[in-house]
Amino acid sequence: MPIARRPLIAGALAALPLPALAQDGPFPSRPIRMIVNFPPGGTTDIAGRIYAERLQQRIGQPVPVENRGGATGNIGSEAVARAAPDGYTVLTTAVSPAAINYALFGARMPYRPEDLAAIGLYLRVPNVIMVHPSQPIRTIQDLVDAAKARPGALNYGSAGSGGSPHMSMEMFKLRAGGLQITHVPFRGAGPMLIEAVAGRLETSVDNLPSCIGHIRDGRLRPLAVTGHVRSAVLPEVPTLAETVVPGFEATAWFGMQAPARTPRPIIERLGAELDAISKEPGVRARLADLGADPPNLTPDGGTSPAAFEAFIRDEIAKWAEVVRASGATID
Repeated sequence: MPIARRPLIAGALAALPLPALAQDGPFPSRPIRMIVNFPPGGTTDIAGRIYAERLQQRIGQPVPVENRGGATGNIGSEAVARAAPDGYTVLTTAVSPAAINYALFGARMPYRPEDLAAIGLYLRVPNVIMVHPSQPIRTIQDLVDAAKARPGALNYGSAGSGGSPHMSMEMFKLRAGGLQITHVPFRGAGPMLIEAVAGRLETSVDNLPSCIGHIRDGRLRPLAVTGHVRSAVLPEVPTLAETVVPGFEATAWFGMQAPARTPRPIIERLGAELDAISKEPGVRARLADLGADPPNLTPDGGTSPAAFEAFIRDEIAKWAEVVRASGATID
């Protein structure tokens, strides 16, 4: 090839679109796969499916949901961190795999914060401490008294080690005077709630959206919520802060991430869609009915990639201190 022609050909090649973009056309031109990093039935799954339903209606492409649980959300998160950074694989995640696990797993973490890009926050929810109605424990003070009277004799179930319910309960035990209540982790909220409703757990703790149906139907008795204010859907249930642990607050949250090298225009497009969905009256009504609060990361009550990224950084630092102070470990 004559040397003089090489710059011309090189310039022409550089002007061509990337192969993926050339094949796919403008984003999005095919289905976007949403991986949920916890099993079906829990709040992560509920939140992801609410947003997946509206996202596919807005963008005109299917958004199939794939549950890939395990290792407190790490398995699904790692799968997305290693996926092609083209916008066609996204992650519905929660506070544990997005923030808590970095301190809890330490060197065993299969990915780092910089491996995932923030897109937007879906919602925030309190956790609820509950007992089976057959239990003589009727208030959170009763639970504290019972735990102090029989150290190590009581147990509590959660959706898994390192999740927000687990860490909220460990924080409560620490700040309520070092209570000794044995943790029984499950592989997701669904299996845990089956055992709680059957009366085979003395105490349980879970995100409000996934257990609210059992509470409303009288299958579980709520003792306290972990948020800084009472829940609008459970106004009669006190907070830990107003009862046995002044100043206590621990909430769960859920949002969307993507592989880190996903092009910024795609991140911004998806972030704008999530922001619009979070402000829809119908979506807000569904969230409120579950006892969840909207994202409220931006001045107008919505979300954005930049705001969610900053939020995650703060949460990683916050929960690292909780893990350190409580001595929590992976069971």
